[in-house]
Amino acid sequence: MEFFKIKKDIPFMKNALVFNAISFVTFLLAVFFLFSRGLHLSVEFTGGTVMEVSYTQAADVGKVRGVVAGLGFNDVQVQNFGSARDVMIRLPAQAGVSSAQQSERVMGALQADNAEASMRRTEFVGPQVGEELATDGLKALAFVVVGIMLYLAVRFEWKFAVAAIVANLHDVIIILGFFAFFQWEFSLAVLAAVLAVLGYSVNESVVIFDRIRENFRRYRKMNTVEIIDNAITSTISRTIITHGSTQIMVLSMLLFGGETLHYFAMALTIGICFGIYSSVFVAAAIAMWLGIQREDLIKPIKKDRDNSDENSGAVV
Repeated sequence: MEFFKIKKDIPFMKNALVFNAISFVTFLLAVFFLFSRGLHLSVEFTGGTVMEVSYTQAADVGKVRGVVAGLGFNDVQVQNFGSARDVMIRLPAQAGVSSAQQSERVMGALQADNAEASMRRTEFVGPQVGEELATDGLKALAFVVVGIMLYLAVRFEWKFAVAAIVANLHDVIIILGFFAFFQWEFSLAVLAAVLAVLGYSVNESVVIFDRIRENFRRYRKMNTVEIIDNAITSTISRTIITHGSTQIMVLSMLLFGGETLHYFAMALTIGICFGIYSSVFVAAAIAMWLGIQREDLIKPIKKDRDNSDENSGAVV
């Protein structure tokens, strides 16, 4: 399916060096903000108090968030769970204040605002659990990267595998750089979005790599640059359809998903936008810089010759 068909190939690789330089500068800025400002980790990673509060009628999440924020909790998470009458509140840990003191203070404020509020459950998430979650998240990210690299190395060629991994890590680091620069909250949902972007981005790279391999077999007189330009141009309609439809869904989560899905959708939006850029101007360009050529993808066919047969190799 195609929205449009471009008759003349777009010379993407003509300015590959410029776009790669932009990518490199953007990557360095993201790394700088990660080390200088760090990620604003959520309660799942840093530890804190989790409260479940029940109301007799549907709870106004925005009002509950305002009441809790009025107590001085700046990084509080408030969301519905189970039903519209049940609310989950996540409070960051405070120095010198116990979990019981935090929950009592919050419940006092909530009941002062609405006497029907009642505590269902409260628990403390220790920093050790948060550290384990962070470690497990990094392990998951490493396994995904290694798995993608092995898959691409087996399916295509090691140059494509290196190009795809560099492009994928480029997307991930830039997402983390945005969260570090704006100090947006980095939660488990955002980590899930980052892992999703890894798979989503490599899918686009695989489509372009497949077309490059096909073009090497089809067009014998084209050089490598022309082959890559044709591959990207011929798949651009599919790219617009795929990324456009996905972004519409993500945009609906960003606008109407509330506080719970906001940063999850934000991470996906950044990943989708930079995923298009990295697949075209990073992955394909790096494969070109690594010297990908027809011989890497199309192995010569060796014909066995019977030396005992004097007619072997004769052409009739």
